[in-house]
Amino acid sequence: QVQLVESGGGLAQPGGSLRLSCAASGFTFSNYPMSWARQAPGKGLEWVSGIYSDGRDTDYADSVKGRFTISRDNAKNTLYLQMNSLKPEDTALYSCARGAGWDGMDYWGKGTQVTVSS
Repeated sequence: QVQLVESGGGLAQPGGSLRLSCAASGFTFSNYPMSWARQAPGKGLEWVSGIYSDGRDTDYADSVKGRFTISRDNAKNTLYLQMNSLKPEDTALYSCARGAGWDGMDYWGKGTQVTVSS
């Protein structure tokens, strides 16, 4: 069965960095685009970033463009999100999803919590 397991969240100071990972299993990872989304306390789900199956094309929400970098290692079946210059408003539960676009994201991980605070 499809499984997506996120890790790497935690507490960071404003201006700091974190690297999230999403370990995928149960499907041919290299065949699918992948996405990251987040949900802040009391707010709706926000798409953060996406990457095509071969890793050559990426896209970002305006709120994270220039600060976050999505990547993938198809040999390791793992998706990454490098988050730099973190802001308190980046505090959220971050989840990875198989697919791209709201209609295309069909499987989700349980998420990893990121808290940005001094």
